[in-house]
Amino acid sequence: MPRRPTPILRFRLLLDTEHAIGPGKADLLAAIAATGSIAAAGRTMGMSYKRAWQLIDELNRSFAAPLVATSKGGKRGGGAVLTPMGERVLAAYRAIDHKAQTALAAELKALARLLIR
Repeated sequence: MPRRPTPILRFRLLLDTEHAIGPGKADLLAAIAATGSIAAAGRTMGMSYKRAWQLIDELNRSFAAPLVATSKGGKRGGGAVLTPMGERVLAAYRAIDHKAQTALAAELKALARLLIR
């Protein structure tokens, strides 16, 4: 018997008319924190370095302080880390997303029961 589809809430927060943060950018920030590299973070998410850098640049310009700090390459190579502001923004986004998921769990289950199997 086929499984019933499950609705999924994908939370995207509009910061202003031009900027937003959603699951993709949050995952990119988390991947940078885990890998120490924009290129490696992009690879883990299946995106080009150029696209990852564009998203980080947009995030850095959206907040009062940069979310990601980079260091130039050299013998040991460059790198990237979340700044304290980046850690705060990522934690805030994850908390908002978790609260939304929790608050709407019953409604999502009710909606799932109405879907075609």
